[in-house]
Amino acid sequence: MSLDIKICGLSTPETVAAALAGGASHVGFIFFPRSPRNVTPDQAGQLRQAASGRALAVAVTVDADDALLDEIVAEMAPDMLQLHGKETPQRVAEVKARYGLPVIKALSVADRADLEKLAPYVGIADRFLLDAKPPKGATLPGGNGVAFDWRLLEGLSSEVDYLLSGGLDAGNVGAALSLVSPPGLDLSSGVETAPGIKDPALITQFFAAVDAARATSPA
Repeated sequence: MSLDIKICGLSTPETVAAALAGGASHVGFIFFPRSPRNVTPDQAGQLRQAASGRALAVAVTVDADDALLDEIVAEMAPDMLQLHGKETPQRVAEVKARYGLPVIKALSVADRADLEKLAPYVGIADRFLLDAKPPKGATLPGGNGVAFDWRLLEGLSSEVDYLLSGGLDAGNVGAALSLVSPPGLDLSSGVETAPGIKDPALITQFFAAVDAARATSPA
């Protein structure tokens, strides 16, 4: 089974290159001023050029209005949009219709009841990103380096195409893959030396850890 891997919050040519070299299926660029990973549409447009034909470029926004999305789509030309705020199913449908692009909807998970929130988006969002709920006092909806109980995903409907996110790194990805079989992985802070500072070496180590885990897992 193939495994998609999205490295998110990229902001330099070196880290984009490391993600692509490792075999990333998706590269993510964040448009959220409070995030240390925030980039401008112009910066993302330049960075995503290296991914053309190699990986899908994802624009990550948080409750963005049409004006910001218009600018991002015009300057970055993303392959996908990720909505990481409180966007309703109606808003997801509006964004899909306006831009004609597939949409990843991020949802926060802390307990099994949170997974019930997926239902209204099924058939509207093209994919989901299941992330841990932000810690108390956190100012960011994601990228906080915390994980949720991955066992909650056991028995999740096969209709739900998702990326597992939240606190993943080279040290624990093997455990995650042994507990659940996600269609994809998403990580950001797990390959950073400081908030917003991606390390090409850590990106390389993460891909090596994924390869090692998959090599030893049952077929």
